[in-house]
Amino acid sequence: MSGALSLPSFVHPHRHDHRRRRPSIPLSKGSLLHFAGTKTVSPSIRTRPIEVKVLSCRVGEVPPVEFVDDRPSSVELEPIDTEEKFDRVVAGAQQVEESVVFVWMASWCRKCIYLKPKLERLAADYHPRIRFYHVDVNLVPQRLVSRAEVTKMPMIQLWKDGKKQGEVIGGYKSWLVINDVREMIENMP
Repeated sequence: MSGALSLPSFVHPHRHDHRRRRPSIPLSKGSLLHFAGTKTVSPSIRTRPIEVKVLSCRVGEVPPVEFVDDRPSSVELEPIDTEEKFDRVVAGAQQVEESVVFVWMASWCRKCIYLKPKLERLAADYHPRIRFYHVDVNLVPQRLVSRAEVTKMPMIQLWKDGKKQGEVIGGYKSWLVINDVREMIENMP
């Protein structure tokens, strides 16, 4: 993807303070510059600042640029197959004060299978700030399913500080489920 951005929108390529704007920057073909704005993925989430590569450069002109995006387009949901692993993930996230998302599903659940790749793309938007895991209810002990209060599938739960903070039941249109999960993450306490 290429486009043109105005020069005052750029930040000096060697500075990481995105609040300081430079009105003039020495540009040359192949330069990597950080755009001071943020890329909007959806109305409810903004990702990190954008990096652009200058394609050509002439004095007094706005250079055409190419967007450089090193984020993965999707992140595979890491499987949880034992109660011990579930407890380690929850305890580890609590120790570093991070949130985790668990997607409770079953191999026979068609909605779960259909929703999984969409959740992997959503996981890429939050990677590495929030980790996403999937739990097949047929592979883990029933006491873990009961402990997590899983009643329907697919169920997406947000955990923080060792406790469940919210959940979304995914039995309806996938784009609505993804929007609800995104909203749950953005509005977490």
